Formats: sequence, structure tokens, C-alpha cells
Amino acid sequence: MGWLSKSVHRKRRRFCLSLVRTYREISSASVDELWQKVVDIADVSWHPLLKSTNVPYGLVPKPGLIYQAVTRLSPIPIRIFVESVNPRELLSVRVLAIPGVEERVTYKVESTVCGTCLSYSVTLRGWLSPLIWPFSRPYADRVARALVQAVEEATLQAVSRKRKSLKDGCFDC
Repeated sequence: MGWLSKSVHRKRRRFCLSLVRTYREISSASVDELWQKVVDIADVSWHPLLKSTNVPYGLVPKPGLIYQAVTRLSPIPIRIFVESVNPRELLSVRVLAIPGVEERVTYKVESTVCGTCLSYSVTLRGWLSPLIWPFSRPYADRVARALVQAVEEATLQAVSRKRKSLKDGCFDC
């Protein structure tokens, strides 16, 4: 009887696979600007996979928060659970889309000599993860870059607005 339970346990372990990928991007934006975009979970316009969320604007993510998001691929909402938040440093969420797949997403923001570094980690676990990964990988590859571009574009627009307001002032020659 002991060998049978070991065999079943081994077979069960075989089907529980884990896929981990980490993407890093360097940005010229400050840590605060990048962090504000990460924690603004109501605005996912920059995200290549998410279309919208049911979170009101201004809500700060806290551990234990559960909200829904709609993907660009299907109108079926998925549930997202905020696991941990370290202000100006780390946001970790768990995506509960379908049974058999558990997805953990971690955003980490840190200041470096070259600029602000954004790390985006995706961990897929479960017996369906090898089947889901080929479909979700192209989107995961673009998330970090899309986030950095959205922050840098917003920074450039803010700077150009300030220049226009200075030109319209009474100090023109």
C-alpha cells in the first residue's frame, strides 16, 4: 500500500508545473512616477491584455483586495487578488482566471544608477499552465515595456504643457 501512495504522489507532482519569467525595463521616469502608474489599478489602458477593471479611480491597492478585470480577448471577467504591497517598491497580485492555472504577477520598482528599473515577474502554476503559457506569453513579453512607455509619454506631455504655459506668459520677447 505504501508504494501505491508514493506512485500516486509522484504522478500528482508531475502535473503541477511552474513557469516563471521575469522581464526588466529601465526608465528615465522617477520611482514615484512609475509607482503611481503601477498602483493605479483602475487605469489599465496601457496593459496589453487587460481592458478594464471594476475598481473606482483613486483606490489604493491593499493586501486582501479582490477586484475584477476584463481582458481584451474575452468578455468573461477574471478575479485579481492583491497579495502584498510594499509602497514605492513592490506589488504582488494573484490572477484567478480558470481552474487549473494559478498566475502570480509581481511588479518591482527600484532606483538604479542607470535610471529606474521595473521588474515584471510572471509565475504560472498548475496542471494547465503548459497549455496556457503559449497563449499568454506574447502579452507578458509586452507588459513591462508598455508600462514604461505609458509613464514616459505622460511625463513628456506634462513637460510640454509646462513649456506652453511659460511661452504664453508676459515674459515673451
